[in-house]
Formats: sequence, structure tokens, C-alpha cells
Amino acid sequence: MVQNLIIISVLTMIIHMVETSSYALRLAGVRINKLAVALSLLGITVLVSRTANLIQAPMTAKFIDYSKTAIQFDVLEYLRIILLAASLGTLLGILLFPTLVNLWQRVISRFEIAGSLPKLFLSVTIGQLKNTRHYIQRPSFRLSGLRYLGIPKRFILLNVLVTAIYTVGVLSSLYAAHLVPELGTAASQSSGLINGIATILLTIFIDPQIGLITDKACNSELYKEKLGKIYGLLMISRFFGTLLAQFLLIPAAYLISIVVKLF
Repeated sequence: MVQNLIIISVLTMIIHMVETSSYALRLAGVRINKLAVALSLLGITVLVSRTANLIQAPMTAKFIDYSKTAIQFDVLEYLRIILLAASLGTLLGILLFPTLVNLWQRVISRFEIAGSLPKLFLSVTIGQLKNTRHYIQRPSFRLSGLRYLGIPKRFILLNVLVTAIYTVGVLSSLYAAHLVPELGTAASQSSGLINGIATILLTIFIDPQIGLITDKACNSELYKEKLGKIYGLLMISRFFGTLLAQFLLIPAAYLISIVVKLF
């Protein structure tokens, strides 16, 4: 089980690092005035994230199955370690943000020349991979400037909440299956009860606001300079969202167990 936990934790870190780094792709597109191309490449981040999720979910479910025969096995502790990995992955994405912006700018430029993703991948040489070290940039944190970005506090808090709900969705449904083993199958398939709330909030409140912020940067040089800090603030709020997920895990699991009993 420990080996499984390590693999799942690494996958979780990759998922959250990739999702957090999507802001770097948007910023790279804005800086070189190729936002449409950047948004088309977002499919890469989605593909990596979903592929890792497909592997992660059934491996995590094994913990629930194992706990049925091993009474001493602490399922909750393992799930909390996975949530901690989500926080570390988000933090890693924040630290790599400046470097990823530089790399994505280069990728977008090369993608325009290549014309397609297969051609882009085939055109990469060993020399180009070695040159990526020149794009490495240390992150800088100036918290004093964040208060002047004009982003509503309620929007930041909502981003924290939505991230927390998404982070805990699948894990809470699996823990609910542990709490009500007689309805384990129904509970394990009920992550949509939690993620559905996050999807509604994301679609109505978060995504349109991020779109407006990005569009303003495309049409204003002054706002374009602020965009990196704004995305930094959003990434920090994502990090706090993964921390909040630790506190939502048990309440969300009990909510799911109550709902499946009603059905």
C-alpha cells in the first residue's frame, strides 16, 4: 500500500502542478499577442491532467478495498497524504510559473512555424532541450503589490472554495464508501455530488471573470504588466484551496453518505 501511496501522490502532484501551470500558458499567449494559439494549446494541459486522473482514481479506490480486510489500516491518513500532495503540486506550479511562462512563449512561437503538434514534437532536438536551461527564472514574491490589483476579495475567496471542492471531490466519495460499506458502490460513484457544485460555481463565476481579466490585458499595456501578478494571486488562492480541502474531506464524505442513503 505504501508503494501505491507514493505513486498516487506523485500523480496528484503532477495533476495540480499542470493545472496551476495553465496560467503560465495564458500569460505567455498574452505577452506575445498569441492568446488564441495559447488557448488551443491548453488542451495539452487538460490531456495530461485527465490521463493522470484516470490512473489515480482506481489506484486510490484500492485503499478502500484493502481497508475491508485490514481493520488496522487508516484510510483517512492516506487520503490526507494525497491531499497534501495536491498542495505540494500546486506550490511547485507556483514556483515554476516564471520559467513556464518563458518556455510556453517559445513553444507557442515554434507551434506557429510547425503548424501542428506532431510536427512540433518531431522538430524538437537535443540541443533545443539543453537550451531550456536558459529559460529558467527564479520566482519573485512581492506581496505588497497584490493589494492594488483591483481583484474583488469575494472572487479570490470563491476561487479558494471551488479549488477545495474540486480537490476533495473524488477522495470524499471514496471515504464515504468506507463509511457506508453496504452502499460502497453508490458512494464511490457520487463524486459528482460534490464536483457538480464546483462546476456550477466555476462556470458561472470563475471562468468568465478570468476571461475578462485576460481580455483586458490583451487590450491594455498597463493591465498586461499586472496580469502576471493577478495570475500569481489566483495561483496562491488555489494553494489555499487545496489546504481547505483537508477540512472539507470528512464533512463532504458524510454528506455523500447521507445522500446515498436517501436514494
